[in-house]
Amino acid sequence: MKSLRRYIPSSLLKPANSGDGAPAPASEEELLEMSFLDHLEEFRWALIRGSAGVILATIVAAFFSKWIIDVLLLGPAKSDFFVYNLLGIEAIDLDLQNRTITGQFFAHWGTILAVGAILGSPVFVFQLWKFIEPGLYSTEKRGLRFAAVFATMFFMLGIAFGYCVVTPFALQFFSNYQISDQIVNDFDIARYFSMVTFWAFGAGILFELPVAVYFLSKIGILTPVAMRKYRRYALVIIMFLGAMFTPPDPLSMVLVAVPLFGLYQLSILISSAVAHKREKELEEALS
Repeated sequence: MKSLRRYIPSSLLKPANSGDGAPAPASEEELLEMSFLDHLEEFRWALIRGSAGVILATIVAAFFSKWIIDVLLLGPAKSDFFVYNLLGIEAIDLDLQNRTITGQFFAHWGTILAVGAILGSPVFVFQLWKFIEPGLYSTEKRGLRFAAVFATMFFMLGIAFGYCVVTPFALQFFSNYQISDQIVNDFDIARYFSMVTFWAFGAGILFELPVAVYFLSKIGILTPVAMRKYRRYALVIIMFLGAMFTPPDPLSMVLVAVPLFGLYQLSILISSAVAHKREKELEEALS
């Protein structure tokens, strides 16, 4: 990052006037302190503008709350959900009940807040980017642009995968799982909402693997050689994560493990590209 001097107003770099008794120029510590306070104020406004974007997206989501609840939240609970029709799965309708006084209230507004956070997150990230952009060199800007775009893309892709693949298979598995005919599977709406959110956001976080590898390779912690060497151990971890985020069903585990292993392979390529670039920059610096 560039020095904080860049942000100091030019009026502070020279005396107010050149006559006798003119105030002495501010010391370096005072200039840096003023710059820090200016940065703090700008950071505060960046957070306010980013939060305003999330709030606006939440308000928009509130206007479409009926569609969000009936189609988005309760879609996987219906046998005519498009994923079941697309894959030819004979699904059953889930029976959902509200067993607490505040269950439907929190399920309703929790869904709206979650959708608002997803829709408003690009605005929040953009405001943070505008805050740190002036202090970056051109190479750093390109790297962070790459990371921001791909982090958003992989996160959204992961959420879509968790919602469209993990959630339907998990719901149908648990709805058909019975230890006795005397026990009926009637799911609580609050628990249903929390599990759908967990599967969707959990997959979104797991899909951030290439972005995490990019940063770790950038600072030299991860190398493509090490990632290839420990690939078999990575496969075991991926299978474990697949078991954690899905029901104990081999098909569901494979459905999660296959794209994660594909992301691991992609991460090796990203690490290789970053390592090659670091070596090239080191050679140029030494020449």
